[in-house]
Amino acid sequence: MGSAPETKKLTQEQRIAMVQEKKRRTQRLYLTLSIIGILVFLLIWEIASDAGFVNSRYLAAPSTIFKLFITKLTDPNPDGAVLGVNILASLQVSLTGFFLAIIVGIPLGLLMGWYGGFESFVRPIFELVRPIPPVSWIPLTIVWLGIGLPAKAFIVFFSAFVPCVINAYTGIKQTSPVLINFAKTCGASNFTIFWKVGIPSSLTMVFAGVRVALGNAWATLVAAEMLAASSGLGYMILMGRQFARPDLILLGIVVIGIIGVTFTAILGRVENRVLGWKK
Repeated sequence: MGSAPETKKLTQEQRIAMVQEKKRRTQRLYLTLSIIGILVFLLIWEIASDAGFVNSRYLAAPSTIFKLFITKLTDPNPDGAVLGVNILASLQVSLTGFFLAIIVGIPLGLLMGWYGGFESFVRPIFELVRPIPPVSWIPLTIVWLGIGLPAKAFIVFFSAFVPCVINAYTGIKQTSPVLINFAKTCGASNFTIFWKVGIPSSLTMVFAGVRVALGNAWATLVAAEMLAASSGLGYMILMGRQFARPDLILLGIVVIGIIGVTFTAILGRVENRVLGWKK
């Protein structure tokens, strides 16, 4: 009789282990299918280029882009900077604007969603600013901040700021009234409920907003680097257009895409770690 609970516990552990192993196998399968899909796409693209179905003057072949990637690691021509310098310059601009958007946008959205008076004060201004495209701020940004890093980071900041505010606001608005009323019954203050109930409840939507903000930050990078940059992936793309080099343009686009995927994967890991208690 004494061994029965132990047997039951062991069976439960085995069941959990089987579910986790099945989940890992599914993830490996999806990853393999994703890699195969990319390779098939590149193979079709390469074959179409070699067969002459695609004019290399307008769309460079994957092999040409890869050769340029190797060359640009050490050769600054034709845009004036090696690939590493361009990547670091773009990271500086995009991450500065992105992290500023998180630092300002998420607390603003949470406070707007929780405190009615604060929402009444801030929301009309936010709704007035929200529909304005980030690129339309470029002329004023040049007047205010010049053409250096602060100006470029501000354009990126504005594109990432809006989704951070909206998702944080929506997330905390969706806090369960049952949890709020229970906390009030226990004697918790409004700020304590905001801190210990509202914010944790909103984190799923907050992370969704950060994901959108990350995509917006990289999408706005090219426009931000139109502000008289001398290096950066956006600048490299613009130089590719100026020199009629589709391989240079595509290399910049591919590198931006790879960096974006990498940061999305990192963000996913952080989200899983922070929101592990919800699973």
